[in-house]
Amino acid sequence: MRLKLIQHTPDPETVVAAAARLCYSSDPVPDLLERLDDERVASFVRKLREMGHLSPFEHVSFQFSIDGVSRALSHQLVRHRIASYSQRSQRYVEEKGFEYVIPPSIKRNPEAFARFESVMARLQEDYQELLKSVPAEDARYVLPNACTTSLMATFNARSLLNFFEHRTCLRAQWEIRFLAEKMLELVRVVAPNLFSEAGPTCITQGICRQGKYSCGKLKTLEGKK
Repeated sequence: MRLKLIQHTPDPETVVAAAARLCYSSDPVPDLLERLDDERVASFVRKLREMGHLSPFEHVSFQFSIDGVSRALSHQLVRHRIASYSQRSQRYVEEKGFEYVIPPSIKRNPEAFARFESVMARLQEDYQELLKSVPAEDARYVLPNACTTSLMATFNARSLLNFFEHRTCLRAQWEIRFLAEKMLELVRVVAPNLFSEAGPTCITQGICRQGKYSCGKLKTLEGKK
């Protein structure tokens, strides 16, 4: 997996603070921006989080390049609909000798690993044979979920908070959880106040919405208090 934060709204925390301040001020945005120092920005962002008033967070966006992840991951990622995605097309881009993601549980099991590798090799061969007689858009039907892909994804900050809440949870599938954790690390560097409280609800709110499927982490955290 290769992940990069390509770009983001300049000075995102100040933009969020100015958007929130505008709601209660007759001054134009440029004047508000000039009067917002780092301390005031941090205070505004903190108050917005505490109040659950997150619409100002939608004014800033973060754009990521995501490479070397599986199609299984990308199918989960695009379920987060308040975002924009562009993905390498298997219709127009041939996947000869495609790379693939191997789940850790398969890597740890020699028998399963050997079978997995055999299946991937056979699918690569079958795919290349199909390309000789049918277009790539039809040959792709034999490609596995393990096949790697590349995406560009753009989220606003509010949508990212929702994404992190669901996908950094230990109940999330391992590959997308790893991606979410890496994305969170990147945005905390450029917007620490916006994302300081981001993460699963067991940590951020002291609650778990997984019911009987809970991983039990909340009980562990409560036991440490």
